[in-house]
Order: sequence, then structure tokens, then C-alpha cells
Amino acid sequence: MKPKRLTWSAPILFLGLVVPGHPSNACTVITVGKNASMDGSVITSHTVDSHRTGTDVRVIPPQRHKKGAMIQCTTREEDDTGPMQRYRRIPTGKIPQVSNTYGYLAPAYAPMNQHQVAIGESTFGGREELQSAKGILDCETTQALMLQRAETAREAVRIAGDLIEKYGWNDVGEALTVVDPNEAWMMEIIGPGKDKIGAIWAARRLEDDHITVNANAARIGEIFFSDKENYMASANVVSAAVQYGYWDEKSQKPFDFSAAYNPEGRVSFAASRRVWRVFDLLAPSLKLPADSNRFPFSIKPEKKVSVEKIMQIFRDTYEGTDYDMTAGFTVTDEKTGKTVKSPLANPFMPYDANKLFKINGGWGWRGERTIARWYTMYTVITQSRAWLPDPIGGVVWFSYDNNAMTTYVPLHIGITDLPKTYQTDGRTTGFSRESAWWAFNRVSTLASQRWGDMRNDVAMVRDPLQKEYLESLQPVDKQALELYRTDIKKAREFLTSEADKRCNRVVQAYWDLGDSLWNKYDEQW
Repeated sequence: MKPKRLTWSAPILFLGLVVPGHPSNACTVITVGKNASMDGSVITSHTVDSHRTGTDVRVIPPQRHKKGAMIQCTTREEDDTGPMQRYRRIPTGKIPQVSNTYGYLAPAYAPMNQHQVAIGESTFGGREELQSAKGILDCETTQALMLQRAETAREAVRIAGDLIEKYGWNDVGEALTVVDPNEAWMMEIIGPGKDKIGAIWAARRLEDDHITVNANAARIGEIFFSDKENYMASANVVSAAVQYGYWDEKSQKPFDFSAAYNPEGRVSFAASRRVWRVFDLLAPSLKLPADSNRFPFSIKPEKKVSVEKIMQIFRDTYEGTDYDMTAGFTVTDEKTGKTVKSPLANPFMPYDANKLFKINGGWGWRGERTIARWYTMYTVITQSRAWLPDPIGGVVWFSYDNNAMTTYVPLHIGITDLPKTYQTDGRTTGFSRESAWWAFNRVSTLASQRWGDMRNDVAMVRDPLQKEYLESLQPVDKQALELYRTDIKKAREFLTSEADKRCNRVVQAYWDLGDSLWNKYDEQW
């Protein structure tokens, strides 16, 4: 790959790899092909459902590196020494740096680079006996490396595969959705086995007119190795499954990655219910059974999918279904076949009543959870748009905290900075008005005490702001494009200024909303 001329005006910050991240262990990802989206953009997303994950976001510029430079890679470790539970990063080893790295946006899980390559993530865990502590690379590090080095989604998958095979995967099973302005892939990775260095992985391309979902279970399914245009995999993907007894090499069926490496994911309602819900909302005529553990890898939506629609789905708590967390919840015991109705109707955050009624909200076969979660740290919805220059075409819709209550701010990938409040990690500070995340978290925490009423107060602030930000995207694109044609630097300055104004405005709106909730409900608890 020939290095391209770097045009960003931001200064070089440092030589090493920037990975401010932490694990996310219960995430939902929706990916949309270019012919399935409302405007022709390729879309992916990621709800970071982990209350130990950091909340700081930075803009990392493209950088040049000296010959022989090395990257200090790190992995996570629990850290409860500060004011809140969190993770810190500890060294795992060094790998060679490349001469040029691309700029990217860097929250905990880096979502997009300057070429509009974007990534979503969802943990599936997989076979515990395959986990190895000998490798250098975990999910957050690999994701950042992909964005630093790749110009297309296909190239990003290949780069990741080469790196984890050579330097070793030290994480649990992970699914990455990797997209660019033209196509989308899902890549699933698991360790090579205890005390081994390497990885087992596979990737599958999404049809352009389809959407797919990952919700903490492996989803690639059958792999057709002869179709090199739509499938990729490590050389050991079948042999390792045979070696460990996960797959019968005499089978006449196509090799199934999910069945071999994540069989428990197929019997988890915590995972499959979310897949069903997204598919059912986007293609209700399919009438997919909610209690099924077998869903297609992808479906064709009945209507083109917009960013706004994905925002609505991420707010979902199964209202209006048999699994409505606000009214009552039907649990079917797969072992006995008995159906039990749990009276979950309450004025509080609906999914917080699970433990009260002894409903497992985890990954187990009886696990139940909604798409919206109180412990979401942040969410990204990315748009990669082929008809615009990269700095304008790439957009990361970014929001903090509970998806049912948040507002997304559009961040063009061409920005060069973010407000200080977005760069301040709320996990390391404890409560602080210097961290944007706390403005949203405080509203979410307050509203969960009387969600049935307060959800309406939140919507009165959230919805008008969201509508304004969605409607203003095209005018901002147009003005930025006019500037870009004559002065790229001015276009970046304009996009940065717009992002700064939006971020500051929404943070202040949520601080004010939190104050108003205290005042309005002070004597009504």
C-alpha cells in the first residue's frame, strides 16, 4: 500500500498506540448495507454496555513514524482504586509501527478513521478453553490498529487477521462489524487455545441491500470457503475445531463458525431476543418467532433504514410485545416448556426489576435483557458516505449513557478537536461537571427512580434537540463541501466549530434537565 499525502493540520501527538479503551461485555450492533439505508450510506453502530468503560473521546491525527519505531500494546485490568469501578491498561508487548498511520476518532472503542472505515463491536465470549494470555493484542488494541492502517473495510479485516495470527489474541470471543463507504463485513475472533499464540477468525460480507445484528453471540454461521469475495477466515478455522472436537470433519455440511466456537450463544435469549426484535421492527412481515434461537445472518428490511430509525431501536424496551418490560414479561422455560408471566409493570426503569422477579438478565439460556440499558456508557452510529469527501462523508453520531434517554451529536470525521468535557473521563474523576458523561448519567439515574413519569420530561428535551441535529446535517455538509473545494483546512475548522457548538449545547441542556427533574419531583418521591 503506497502511503498517501497527509493533509490534516493537527500536530503529531505521540508515537505510540492510543487505546483509551476498556472492555464492553453486552453490546448491541446494527449494520446496514448501502442499498438498505435511507440515503445510500453504509452504517454500523455500537452500544458500549459496560459500566467500567472510560468516557473520554479524543481526535487522533494522522502521524508519520520513524523507521524502527515500535508500538507498546496494552490490555485491560480491573482497577477499583479510584472513585469508581474502572479498567486500567497494562503493557503486553511491542510490535513494529508502520511508517504512516491514519487519523481516527478515539473513544474507548475507536469507531472511524479518516477514510470512513468504521467498526462496531460486540463480545460473544465463546469457548473458554481457547482463551490465551500469551498474545499481545486484545479487542480495543486491534480495533485501533485496523483504523490506523486500513483504507477499506476489506483491508482492515485482512490487517487484523494478519496481526492477531502473528502476535496473538489475548481476549475473549469478539465480533467486529467493519464497514467503509462501499461495503460491510462482520469479523468474529476467538483465541487459539490456552498458552498458544495466534487466533482463530472468520469474516463474512453483508449483502448491500441487507441489515444484520450482533448481540453478544457469534452470528457468521456457515462459511463457504470457495466464495472468496464474501468470506475470509484464518487457515486454522476448521482444523482447530476438529482438533478440539467442536466439528466432525466427516460432516457433509458447510462449516459453521457459530456452532463450533460459540454454541452457548445460540441458546441465550439475552442475545437472540435482541436479534429478533431488530429484525421484527425492520421486517415485520417475516413474522420471525421471538422464541427462536436460529435467525438468518441478515435480512432485507421492508423500508430503507435511516440513522433516526436506529436511534429509535436503541431506545427499545420491547414495549407492545409479549416481552414488554414496562407491562409484563413472559418467560418460557426451554427445559420444561412452561410459560410464566412476571408482573413487571412499574413506574421505574423497567429492566431494573429483573432481579426482583428472579429473571436472569445475563447471557444464560434463560437470560433476558432489553436493547436499551442503564449501564450503557456511550453509543456510536456511524455513516460512511461515498458521495462526499472523506472528512465530510464520515459521520459518527455519538451519545452518552442510557440509550432510552440520550441525544446523539453528529461528529464529522474531519474535525480536529472536541470540547474538554468530552475529553474528560467520568470514570476516573467521580462525579464532576467537567465531564460531559455525568450530565447524561445524572439524568438517567434520576429518571430511573420514576421512569414512567420522567421519561416524558426527558423526551421533551431529547427529541427536539435530536430532530434539529438530524435536520441540520445536510446544510452543514453543504457548507463544509463549499469550503473544502477551495480550502480543506477551513472546512475542517468549520466542522470542528459546529461539533463544538453542538456538544456544548447538548451537555448544558442535560445539566439543566437534571436540575429541573430535582425541582419538579422534589416532593413527589
